[in-house]
Amino acid sequence: MSEPTAPFRNDLKGRTGLVRLRNALRYSLGGYRAAWKDEQAFRQIVCLCGPGLILAGLLCRTWAEGILLILPLALAVVVELCNSAIENVVDRISPDWHPLAKKAKDMGSAAQLTAQLLIALVWGSYLLVRICA
Repeated sequence: MSEPTAPFRNDLKGRTGLVRLRNALRYSLGGYRAAWKDEQAFRQIVCLCGPGLILAGLLCRTWAEGILLILPLALAVVVELCNSAIENVVDRISPDWHPLAKKAKDMGSAAQLTAQLLIALVWGSYLLVRICA
């Protein structure tokens, strides 16, 4: 008896190995290009985090301190990519106002605010300790 096939298999996901990795990289780079081109908030986050990376390299005394300062910056970029993706999907489904669409967009915005607060907390506490020590 043959094994049953999955009824909802996506044939576009049939790639494996290096072909899959190459395609994933190409799609990811396309996502970065689209976010840079179309999302002002993404450009702002990247432009603010870029100098933060340099400053982290100048301020940190150890590898762990550097990672501590860089991780919240990277998280803010990741959260903004997710927030932009949510907004695009919601807008694609319908341009009309709907309470669930507003809720989804507001939650994405709240995620970004949380990431920004994390940057302020980590960097603020790090600089306070460095100044007072």
